[in-house]
Amino acid sequence: MPTTNENLKTAFAGESQANRKYLAYAKKAEQDGFPQVARLFRAAAEAETIHALAHLNAMGGIRSTAENLDDAVHGETYEYTEMYPPMLEQAQKENHKGKTMIGYAQKAEQVHAELYKKALNAVRAGVDLSDAEIYVCPACGDIEIGKPTAKCPICGAGAEKYKRVE
Repeated sequence: MPTTNENLKTAFAGESQANRKYLAYAKKAEQDGFPQVARLFRAAAEAETIHALAHLNAMGGIRSTAENLDDAVHGETYEYTEMYPPMLEQAQKENHKGKTMIGYAQKAEQVHAELYKKALNAVRAGVDLSDAEIYVCPACGDIEIGKPTAKCPICGAGAEKYKRVE
């Protein structure tokens, strides 16, 4: 029988995936002309977030900012060095339509890890990152600190496509 912490980990993963899935469903409902259905999906997605964050907290998964950044560095590094390379190889071998996004994600995770390392160094020095705006490429997930002025280095999207993060 699994422990409560193992159950919470499973529940956290399920609630997190449901959140993202319901947000994708909401976008599709909007496109299909069903704004109320889209709102329902977004409401359920928010409820799933409430559940996921409570489960993560109960597991002791939220610690100091430095510890959280260190965890993020390790997670992103694992993704771009170990998780995505065999996935990309398999997708390319199958000529699967997912190969492009898997490749983008692998590159973006490396950017994320480097940015988290920079943030961790700042926090350890007792300072925040600069107050420059932060942007994300909606096509591939690249993150830029400061307004992008050139095409995305990962997918080539125009700088004007980047979304500012509040």
